[in-house]
Amino acid sequence: MFTSKSKENSSVPEVSSPAKVGASIIAAGTIIKGDIECSGDVRIDGILRGNVHATNKVFIGAEGLVEGDIHCIQADILGRVNGKVTVKDLLNIRGKAHVKGDLHTGKLQVEPSASFNGNCHMAGTGASTGSTTAVSGSSLVEIPAEEPEYAEAE
Repeated sequence: MFTSKSKENSSVPEVSSPAKVGASIIAAGTIIKGDIECSGDVRIDGILRGNVHATNKVFIGAEGLVEGDIHCIQADILGRVNGKVTVKDLLNIRGKAHVKGDLHTGKLQVEPSASFNGNCHMAGTGASTGSTTAVSGSSLVEIPAEEPEYAEAE
């Protein structure tokens, strides 16, 4: 009776849990030309001349440089980015980071020591005004797309 059950159970294949995806790392001193698609986290401490598409988090180290677009769920940028950054959730621009390009994000955090030059579009804020925002240090400057019209007094 016990023997038949063990034989029956042994013929059923075990279901293995899905393998966890580790972080992909581009080390300092590495230069990559081309796009990266990753189903996990990506850390860039070297140079990437291309786009990044990640299903999780992108981390750009202090010495990292991305010349291309970034698409991900979350991002921490401490290095330099020249391109459009699209982040579904939270985008952190920290340290001495420098980002030049448009941002599309759910939430944005910029430390006073970081800088950002470009347009910022945040989820839930309505239509874009077409203005350019420049952030450097703890100052925020908004540059209107057009000069405002003033009514003349009679």
